[in-house]
Amino acid sequence: MRKKTWILAAVLAGAMLLAGCGEKNKNLYEQAGKDLEQGYYEYALEGYKAVIAEGDLLPQAYRGAGVAYLRMGKYENAVTCFTNALAQDKVSAAVRKDILSYRATAYVHNKQYKKALADCQTLAEEFEMDTAGYYLTGIVTLEMDSYEQARTNFDQAYAGNPTYEMAIRIYQVYVEKGMEADGTKYLEMALLNEPQTADEYCDRGKVYYYMEDYDNARRELTTAANNNNTEALLLLGMVYLGQKDFSNARTMYNEYIAKVGNSAKGYNGLAQCDMHEGKYDEALANIEKGLEIATTEEMQDLLYNEMVIYETRLDFETAKEKTEAYLNLFPDDASMKRELAFLRSRVRKNTEGNVEAPLEAPAEGATEEPQQ
Repeated sequence: MRKKTWILAAVLAGAMLLAGCGEKNKNLYEQAGKDLEQGYYEYALEGYKAVIAEGDLLPQAYRGAGVAYLRMGKYENAVTCFTNALAQDKVSAAVRKDILSYRATAYVHNKQYKKALADCQTLAEEFEMDTAGYYLTGIVTLEMDSYEQARTNFDQAYAGNPTYEMAIRIYQVYVEKGMEADGTKYLEMALLNEPQTADEYCDRGKVYYYMEDYDNARRELTTAANNNNTEALLLLGMVYLGQKDFSNARTMYNEYIAKVGNSAKGYNGLAQCDMHEGKYDEALANIEKGLEIATTEEMQDLLYNEMVIYETRLDFETAKEKTEAYLNLFPDDASMKRELAFLRSRVRKNTEGNVEAPLEAPAEGATEEPQQ
């Protein structure tokens, strides 16, 4: 009887231990999701890897790890994780659709356009095409220089979601391909919508900002800001910067920080005002404040502007180091790769004693304008 009781106790203890492990993995998974959402991609990746190592929640954990790798610019790792997720048993239709979309996106970033298109075609075959599907397929076909197919897909995406946000997203895709005129038509279509809410006035102001119609942008954004839309304050700062009204831009960024608390975007805006006014020490101080609280995505503009300051000061060695750190986080930035080549050439010339050599122009695509 004592032996049977001991065996029963051991079984119950094992069951409780397994239940505890399951709860622990669930907590790890949920925390990783929060880290991912907040832009702390390395922490998120560590959490997802821990869940995978336990063999628990595999489709979801592989998916999460893939998204973290994708946001970190490690596209081959992302593809591997998404492929592993799809290979698991009992992957629901919704999760499969989501993973295929993410894998196609990773393929695009990795310039594997045929594989990206294959995933888009799988999505079209297995699921009803929606706005996200048309938008993604538009990106892929545009990268493959299939301009008519891209236009058709983007038209379908906008028809399914005729909002300012969708118009801006399509516009930005075309801008990245050097086809701004093709993207502008979607901005013009969006402006046919009449704004009803503060958020819509803000979005409308953003559209005007991209069109460099600063007067109309300021009017719409002021309406949004007067109705307690805090994002409008940030955008107003950008509009005033576009008009080289640095005093009002600084006022908007300070007001934004006062409303939302310490903000990486707000400090980046203040740094841009400082840079335009030649106050480089103040700009570096604001960049440092921003970096202390920035998500990975918010770090991009801050690190870029930090590099520009050191280059402007002709401190090419530090600028080179900052550019290398930037590219570790954002390896897709072709203009910064060219900038790194330029800075390495400057450092090499200075090391060889050619300090008096005339300053060469930065590589094509590099700029000393602050980044928004």
